[in-house]
Amino acid sequence: MASQTLTIRRPDDWHVHLRDGEMLRRVVPYTARQFARAIVMPNLVPPITTVEAAAAYRDRIVAAAGPGFTPLITCYLTDDTNPDELQRGFEEKAWIAAKLYPAGATTNSASGVTDIRRIYPALERMERIGMVFCVHGEVTDPEVDIFDREAVFIERVLDPVAREFPALKIVFEHITTKEAAQFVEGAGENIAATVTPQHLIINRNAIFAGGLRPHAYCLPVAKRETHRLAVRKAATSGSSKFFLGTDSAPHSREAKESACGCAGLFNAPFALESYVEVFEEEGALDKFEAFASVNGPRFYGLPINEETVTLEREELQVPDEVGGLVPFHAGDVLHWRLEV
Repeated sequence: MASQTLTIRRPDDWHVHLRDGEMLRRVVPYTARQFARAIVMPNLVPPITTVEAAAAYRDRIVAAAGPGFTPLITCYLTDDTNPDELQRGFEEKAWIAAKLYPAGATTNSASGVTDIRRIYPALERMERIGMVFCVHGEVTDPEVDIFDREAVFIERVLDPVAREFPALKIVFEHITTKEAAQFVEGAGENIAATVTPQHLIINRNAIFAGGLRPHAYCLPVAKRETHRLAVRKAATSGSSKFFLGTDSAPHSREAKESACGCAGLFNAPFALESYVEVFEEEGALDKFEAFASVNGPRFYGLPINEETVTLEREELQVPDEVGGLVPFHAGDVLHWRLEV
C-alpha cells in the first residue's frame, strides 16, 4: 500500500511574483504558508533597479507575510545597469541575484534589456563576485514564432553568454522545451533551471480547450506535448540541476478575462500539492524533496531548511476562486493536501 504521508524539509520557491500594494497583501500568505524563502521577481512599476528600492520592497513583503518567511529580492537588469550598484546590493544582501527580462518579453518588461551585449559589463562583474544571473529565456523578435522563442533564445543569447562567461552562475527560469532541458543537462554545474507546475501539467492545448482559456495563458506559453514530457522527465529525474520555481504570477480576473488578457498563472495556493502529484505520477516521490528543498539552496549557496512540512494523501477540491483570484487547477480535484 502506498504511503499516506510524505514529509520533506520545508521547501523554497526559487521564482515567484508577489506584486505590490493590495495584491501583495492578498497573495503573499499563500507562498509564505508553504515556503521558507522565495526568490522574488523585480518587475514592478517602476522596476527594482536600486539597492534602496530592493530594501524597501523586502520590508513591504515581510510586513505582509508575517514571521517565518524570508523574501530574497532580485535586481531588474536594464541596458544601463551599473556594475558597482549590482555589487553593492549583493554585498549588502539587498538582493541575491539579477534578472534578465528581454525588453517586451513578458509582464512589465518594457524597461528590460534591448541587447544582451549592453549588460556584458554587469555579467562580467556578476561572474567575478559569484552573483546568480536569472534569465527569462525568450527572444522578442516578432519574426520568431511564439512557440519557438525559447529555443531561439538558447541559440542566439544563452549559449553565447555561457561561452563568454564560463563561470557565471545562470538559472534558466521556467523552462518549457526539450531544447532547454537538454541545454541545462549538458551544461556545467554553474547552470541550472527552475520548473513551474503548469509546464509539468499542461500543454498548449489547454489554452484552447473548448474556447479561449485565459487562465491557462502564461509566458513562456505552454508548448507541445513532446516538450511537456521532456521537461517533466528532467524535473523528476533526480538531477540537482532542476529545482522548484512556481512563477506564480497573479492578476485580477478582469485583467485575465479581457480583450488583451494578461499572461500569468496564480499557482501559489496549491503549489506543493500540484508538484507532488506530478512526482507521484512519474514514480519519483523519492526525488521530490531534492527538487523542492535541496537543489535550489545548494545552487544559491544557502543553507538547507531544517524544519519540515508534511503532505497527506487526501482529495482536495480546488475552489474556483482563492482570495478573489482564479487559481491554477480551479475546479479540479488534487490528491494531496499540505498539512498546516
